[in-house]
Amino acid sequence: MGKLNWSELSFGYMPTDYNVRCYFRNGKWGELEVSTSENITMHMAATCLHYGQEAFEGLKAFRGPDGKIRIFRMDENAKRLKRSAEEIMMEPFPEDMFMEAVKKVVKLNERFVPPYESGASLYIRPLLIGVGPKVGVSPSDEYLFVLFVTPVGPYFKTGFKPSKVVIMRDFDRAAPQGTGTLKVGGNYAASLKSGHIAHDKGYSMVVYLDAKEKKYIDECGAANFFMIQGNKYLTPESTSILPSITNKSLMQLAADMGMTVERRPIALSEIMTFDEIGACGTAAVISPIGWIDDADTGESYVISKDGEPGNISRKLYDTLKAIQYGEAPDPYGWTTVIE
Repeated sequence: MGKLNWSELSFGYMPTDYNVRCYFRNGKWGELEVSTSENITMHMAATCLHYGQEAFEGLKAFRGPDGKIRIFRMDENAKRLKRSAEEIMMEPFPEDMFMEAVKKVVKLNERFVPPYESGASLYIRPLLIGVGPKVGVSPSDEYLFVLFVTPVGPYFKTGFKPSKVVIMRDFDRAAPQGTGTLKVGGNYAASLKSGHIAHDKGYSMVVYLDAKEKKYIDECGAANFFMIQGNKYLTPESTSILPSITNKSLMQLAADMGMTVERRPIALSEIMTFDEIGACGTAAVISPIGWIDDADTGESYVISKDGEPGNISRKLYDTLKAIQYGEAPDPYGWTTVIE
């Protein structure tokens, strides 16, 4: 590896030294295996290729000012992957093995964890797929768990600034009672076309409304939404929203800041009653939203009057980042230090 310019890293894939794998065969999980290959060999009739038996996660490791590496809330990712697997009839990967694998892959690739000053981090991608051959629609008998890492740059290259998003009613990300609450690839495939159209028009992301009535704010393809209204932290509730670990963390921080936290259906008609709106997820923590255009009605909503993020969004962002990087105490036990 040549000398990396850590501050110039994008949010993309870069090869690292090792990945970790584990197979489920003959009714049981095997041992964790270390691999240097970036490829997977599988049967052409594998259920992940034909029937969407695939789930994944995303989490990060951070190097702090003390030089120590911290992994953020990997126990929550282990639980969410287990639930995704159960709902699409895959063999769940044991939570204790998940956490052992995460620590192992980070330690093996320690030289790729960016230095503290860079603002970059190590992205960790767990993947669970059905690899057994099936032609009839049925669950696989064999599964593969893969865990790889890649260093990624700071999400905001130009600073923590509000973005412009667009409401598009011609597209649905997920149906009520469908797979929207799971982290499975099909949800992201469903968001690709609308996201591409939005980006071509200069928007950072698409605001999806509920698929049934098109009245309530759901989420975007890769993040939850939250709203600030006075001293309230609100986030949409529906049967098609992924339970975001970042959002869960922000709700805890907001409550501890003395705010009232509400999770409820949030109607589009309420949009101008909010002081701040943001999207939240692993990649950016918080993406402040300054402007929302409605592609169908032509209406535009200005959330940020001065073009700057709201004070509460910034405080939440700074507080969570400080915990992740070890700049501030972690009273919640969210971070795991790699020894």
